[in-house]
Amino acid sequence: MSEFRFAFPACVVAGKHRLTAEDIVLLRKHAFPEGIRTSQDVVAMLALNNSCPEKCAEWNAFFVEQIAGFIVHYTYPQGSLDEINVAWIMRMFTTDGVVNSALELELILHVMEISANVPGELRALALDQLRLAITDGVGGYQLSRAVDRKNITRQDVDFTMRILRSIAVSPAEYGVLHQIEQATLPGANHPHWAGIMAAVTLRDRPESRRSRWLRVVDDEPVAQAAVA
Repeated sequence: MSEFRFAFPACVVAGKHRLTAEDIVLLRKHAFPEGIRTSQDVVAMLALNNSCPEKCAEWNAFFVEQIAGFIVHYTYPQGSLDEINVAWIMRMFTTDGVVNSALELELILHVMEISANVPGELRALALDQLRLAITDGVGGYQLSRAVDRKNITRQDVDFTMRILRSIAVSPAEYGVLHQIEQATLPGANHPHWAGIMAAVTLRDRPESRRSRWLRVVDDEPVAQAAVA
């Protein structure tokens, strides 16, 4: 991040220990008056998120709303996701398949909620955060999990239902669900989990694939901001 330079007023906000609601108002008015619309805006948001150790609830909502909106509505294919978007999301917000923070997991979940189409790989990634929390005790979902238990809780059921759009799931999703099932004791799981596992079916048609050359954003500057 040493090579990245904030414009005003982001440069002032970036030097603070805590982001406040007043800072968000300042950023909305002066730094991003039209919202997040370019790759450089994304760089600035990621750098701000990494530069301030403490954030208010308003920042979390602003971060999720703006970055998710950029990914879904201002990159191709607009209003939807394809495998290129998913690869970028994985590269930016995960490390070895683990979503790095609860905030970044919330961002991924919101991206899925506002997108007309979500590839199975992204849903599988989100579901796998539950497996990682149960088996390894790591990841953004583990940080937000109310009870650290090795079985499925009501919170875990709600998390799963937030991810699944239908009972017909991709092979990737199906595989993760069964890995979660195998990692827990059925008799100790929330009763609704058994209903989910009984209802899901393997999608009989593979997802359509696209190929495109257009980058979502400039990889190098965004990656520098994300790892700083």
